[in-house]
Amino acid sequence: MTAFKSDFLNTLQERGFIRQCSDFEGLDALAAKGEATAYVGYDCTARSLHIGNYLTMMMLHWLQESGNKPITLMGGGTTMVGDPSGKDETRAMRTVAEIEANKESIRGVFAKVLRYGEGKSDAIMLDNAEWLTKLNWIEMLRDVGRHFSVNRMLTMDSVRLRLEREQEMSFIEFNYMVCQAYDFVELAKRTGCKLQMGGSDQWGNIIMGVDLGRRMGTHQLFALTTPLLTTASGAKMGKTAQGAVWLNADQFSPYDFWQYWRNTEDADVGKFLKLFTTLPIAEIKKLEALGGSEINEAKKVLATEATALLHGRDAANEAAETARRTFEEGALAESLPTVEIPRGELDGGLGVLNAFVRAGLVASNGEARRQIKGGGLRVNDEPVTDEKMALSAANLTPEGVIKLSFGKKKHVLIRPA
Repeated sequence: MTAFKSDFLNTLQERGFIRQCSDFEGLDALAAKGEATAYVGYDCTARSLHIGNYLTMMMLHWLQESGNKPITLMGGGTTMVGDPSGKDETRAMRTVAEIEANKESIRGVFAKVLRYGEGKSDAIMLDNAEWLTKLNWIEMLRDVGRHFSVNRMLTMDSVRLRLEREQEMSFIEFNYMVCQAYDFVELAKRTGCKLQMGGSDQWGNIIMGVDLGRRMGTHQLFALTTPLLTTASGAKMGKTAQGAVWLNADQFSPYDFWQYWRNTEDADVGKFLKLFTTLPIAEIKKLEALGGSEINEAKKVLATEATALLHGRDAANEAAETARRTFEEGALAESLPTVEIPRGELDGGLGVLNAFVRAGLVASNGEARRQIKGGGLRVNDEPVTDEKMALSAANLTPEGVIKLSFGKKKHVLIRPA
C-alpha cells in the first residue's frame, strides 16, 4: 500500500475507492495543499440517482473532509446526448421538460453527504446545460472537435464494445465523450477545477478531458476512478427484486435501504462499511473480524450507518427497530413498506401472483410461481401453496392490512385504499 502525503488519497486508498489515477504524485501534491478542486458529473436520466452514484458522492465527501473543494455537475446538457457507456442500445431520448424535472428531483440528495456554501472547501453545484446548449456547431468543430482523433475514439470501451457486438451507435452518442471532455475544460477555466472522478467505466472519457485540457492550454488536469461495484460472489451490485437501489426516499424507502445493506453477503461487510459509512477504520476492522452469527451484528451496523448518512439518524433507527420487531418478535410493524390497492380489487379477489408483483417482491408472475413451489412466499406469515389463491377482505389483519413476505427478510403490507 502506497503512503501518500495527502489525507485525501490515503483515505481513499485505505477505504478501497481507487481503481486508476492519471498521475498519483501530482494529484497527491495538490491534495496535500488543499488545491485539488474536483468534480463528478451526474446525468439526469431518472428521478433519482442510484447506489452506483452514491459511491462517487462518497469520494467527493472525503475530498471535502480533507480540505479540498468538491463540484457536483448536473448533466442538463449531456443528458440530452446520452452516455453510451455500458449500453447495448441507444438510450431513450428525453425531453427538456423531463430532464428538468429529473434534475430538480435529484438535486437535494447531494446535501446529505456534502456541505455547500461560499467557503474555500464548500461544495458548489453547476449544470453543463449552461455552456453546452449555447455552443455554436461550427465553432465547436473548429475549436474543440479538431483536437479529437476518431481513430482513438473508436478504441474507447463505450464505442468499441458496442461495435464489437454489432450494435448500432448513433452519431449523437458518439459525441458524448466530446461533451464530457469539454465539460472538464470549461470547469477548469471557470472554477480552477483540476480533477475529474468517476467509475472505472468512465476512464476513457475522463482521460479524453485531461488530453483536451492539455491541447487547449489549461493547467494540468487529473483523472481518478473507482472500481465498479460488485459483490463478493461477482454479481453487479445495486439491483433488487424491486429494481434499482434508488437514493430518493420516495422511490426506495429508508426501510428498504436499511434492509438492502442488512442482506449484504458476509464477505462484503468490511468492504461496504469502508465505502458507504464514515465509521473509523479501526472500528470497521473490529466489525469485519466478527465470525459466525456475530457477523449479523456487523451487518446491522452497516445498514444503520449507511441509512443514517443518506436518510438521517431517526429514519435509520426507525428502520432498524421495524426490522427488529418484524424478525425478532414476529410483530406486524406498521412502518414496513406499504402498497395501496383499490378496495374494489380486494372485493373482487386479487390474485396472489399479481399481488406479489404489485408489491415489488417478485419481478413477474413466473417468478412468483417458482417461489411458491419452493415455499418462498407467505401471506400473513402463512406459506402460499396455491398459485390460484385470491386475496380478499377476509385476509385483512386486525390492523387492516395484508402482509406479504418473500423469504424471511422481505415484507410488504397491502393496504386497501
